[in-house]
Amino acid sequence: MVNDSDPRLNRGPFAAMPRTDARAEVYDAGLRRYMLSVYNYMMSGVLLTGLVALGMAATGAVAALVNPATGGLSGLGWIVALAPLGFVFLLGFRYQSMSEASVQALFWAFAAIMGASMSTIFLVYTATSIATTFFATAAAFAGLSLYGYTTKRDLSQLGTFLIMGLVGILVAMLLNLFIQSGPMALVISILGVLIFAGLTAYDTQRIKLSYDYVAGTDMVGKAAIMGALSLYLDFINMFQFLLAFLGNRE
Repeated sequence: MVNDSDPRLNRGPFAAMPRTDARAEVYDAGLRRYMLSVYNYMMSGVLLTGLVALGMAATGAVAALVNPATGGLSGLGWIVALAPLGFVFLLGFRYQSMSEASVQALFWAFAAIMGASMSTIFLVYTATSIATTFFATAAAFAGLSLYGYTTKRDLSQLGTFLIMGLVGILVAMLLNLFIQSGPMALVISILGVLIFAGLTAYDTQRIKLSYDYVAGTDMVGKAAIMGALSLYLDFINMFQFLLAFLGNRE
């Protein structure tokens, strides 16, 4: 029988439905469709990023992002590197007022420009180590996201701690731009992997719970895309930090 005290059925559009087993079945079916949409967007975004990065590396277009005199980023390289941040802020602050089609288009554009930005890793690391790290990240992500989806433990307090840790990592990374410390870079990479591993579980649970509030509304499609963006960022960042201390350099 349906659990009348189930908090999932006492929020959003489900609060007005009769308390029956059918009500719980409708909720569970809707939640599965919602999470499947989130994962489909997320995995498609990662695939698009990978294809763009591979294409730029294979065609030599990645060379335009590098200053041959210094070995650092060129002017275009800096634009491409910073552009994804602009997309994230735009989506984060404006998605509620946008149409679902616009949010979707921005998500795909973000994934593509992120692929262009990440193409430079092929100039630094061997293709074998990139592939190995990618599959290791995919396996870890799958396990962590499954945990976040199935656990009954409230991860909200963990999320607060991890976000504080993320801020600390960003400050340390900015500081290390000037210090250029190898050991510090290694510590940052290890902590970065741990933080984004935790955020993967936390974000999965948060996205799952968000369905209670958007189900049956015109926000459900946009919420799925924004959830996919969160998991995409967790995956990409975990991959990059893992590659930083496990990848074999060219």
